[in-house]
Amino acid sequence: MTDTTTLPDPNTTDETPQDNKLVIYQLLPRLFGNKKTVNKPYGTSAENGTGKFNDITAPALQAIRDMGVSHVWYTGVIEHATMSDFTKFGIPLDDADVVKGRAGSPYAIKDYYDVDPDLAVDVKNRMKEFEALVKRTHDNKLKLIIDFIPNHVARTYKSDAKPAGVVDLGEKDDKTKGFAPQNNFYYLPGKSLVVPASYNPLGAAAGPKEDKKFAENPAKVTGNDVFSATPSVDDWFETIKLNYGVDYQNERQKHFEPIPDTWKKMRDILIFWAKKDVDGFRCDMAEMVPIEFWAWVIPEVKKVKPDLVFIAEAYDPKVYKQYIAQGKFDFLYDKVGLYDGLRRLMRGEGTTDDITKVWKEESRGFSSHMLRFLENHDEQRIASRDFATDPRTAIPAMTVSATLATGPVMIYSGQEVGEPGRGAEGFSSEDGRTTIFDYWGVPEHQKWMNGGKFDGGRLSAEQRQLRAFYSRLLNLTATSDAIRRGTFYELQDANNLSKEYDQKQIYSFLRYTNKQKLLIVVNFSRDKTMQPTILIPKEAMAAMGLNTQQQFTYTDLLNEAPPTDNLYLTLAPLSAYVFEIKLKQ
Repeated sequence: MTDTTTLPDPNTTDETPQDNKLVIYQLLPRLFGNKKTVNKPYGTSAENGTGKFNDITAPALQAIRDMGVSHVWYTGVIEHATMSDFTKFGIPLDDADVVKGRAGSPYAIKDYYDVDPDLAVDVKNRMKEFEALVKRTHDNKLKLIIDFIPNHVARTYKSDAKPAGVVDLGEKDDKTKGFAPQNNFYYLPGKSLVVPASYNPLGAAAGPKEDKKFAENPAKVTGNDVFSATPSVDDWFETIKLNYGVDYQNERQKHFEPIPDTWKKMRDILIFWAKKDVDGFRCDMAEMVPIEFWAWVIPEVKKVKPDLVFIAEAYDPKVYKQYIAQGKFDFLYDKVGLYDGLRRLMRGEGTTDDITKVWKEESRGFSSHMLRFLENHDEQRIASRDFATDPRTAIPAMTVSATLATGPVMIYSGQEVGEPGRGAEGFSSEDGRTTIFDYWGVPEHQKWMNGGKFDGGRLSAEQRQLRAFYSRLLNLTATSDAIRRGTFYELQDANNLSKEYDQKQIYSFLRYTNKQKLLIVVNFSRDKTMQPTILIPKEAMAAMGLNTQQQFTYTDLLNEAPPTDNLYLTLAPLSAYVFEIKLKQ
């Protein structure tokens, strides 16, 4: 006979939960504060408007804080290539042949030591305006994260704001060599860059210096590891790859001793921003940079500011654990696992088995380090036709994202009011995303912004309800002991024999600590009301320290409903419930 009491319970994990419950609100300053509604395709900043650092006011920050948010991720802060003309401020004009969108990509960095001049009211004092935003953010009891883009820079990279004594990227490179360990870039000696012939920077309009003849000799390797002088229009042709000591064309041989010059330069850039009092970095395409660099640089930067947070944009589940343990990242994107699974459910294409797979396999043992989200600047808007159309599909999915584990959760500006990302903005086509490349106003977000009052004054009744849901969920997530610190226990197996419990569409689990016990139930069906009786097995009751002979009350904290003394539930379509379990008095 096997003693089954010694076998691990298949409905839970042995992970020791860590309280990493950051609640992050991502916003692009260029879009967030823009009040103009013209939205002309390929429009200039004068025509379509652009938000400024100064538009992110104390009332705006307080409204974000009131949603339960702890951290704001300001996207697109560092100066990037653009088609706008700032030459009168001493900033060289970029070449439209190697800029994506009139405003330019925030991920094609032109000067790591400067901020985007578009975001300043007084361009000459742009860094002071950013520093004021940092202070204003902290004064409103929020922390801030900015992007760090380590893998590539704009073709026109040249720092004119670098501190005295700093040697610029590429300044001392030996350009006769395709690869040299101490070079900052990779070269294609004897070849000149040929920009993609099919690239049309501004549609019918002509962009600055647009002539298909951007001069780069020798050609540098393109940011997405394209070792060709003729990158395609689908490549990251506007960027050049940074050299961290990996010889890609020689079986990826590593040359990390002595420490590559690029490592030191990037460390110094991170420390520069840490000294500006930012609280963390979202590291773009972190897996395209050697893990050995992260293992070295993150501790180096934390010597300057120990409580800095490092978030990796990561997409390869096979190396997740490595990027946490060896690479020293605090958090990784959970895009390929939970996001993709929830997206399928929201589109009526998946089942709750996708959620089980995430906690049981993909992030087992380190779920506290996984950042969960349903939207960001790279992904399609929930309310877009390309994704789910109905923003209410986020109600069950966002509840799972926020409460499944003790790691961080994130929302994207406009998500909370159902922004659908409509319109072909220019470089950004009609693709269900809100552009990061063009000057644009975000219509549903602007209704919440209400001319700078940030009071939701122009929202519809449905939008107010949606935003109220996000606010209740995120505040509960931020304050609940069980969600922040609790153990996880899945209830799918306990309920799968009940015909009223459609386990492909309903998902239920427990989160519990000594102080608080929660039962979380969601219904992903768009059209079916379900009426299951939720069963909590005796093993789960024992794990929570509850006696099955006693009676309990269940109070739905998410929907602020009165307590009930049974679990005969009526689950409306696209609904979510967070019940607090308490001993009946």
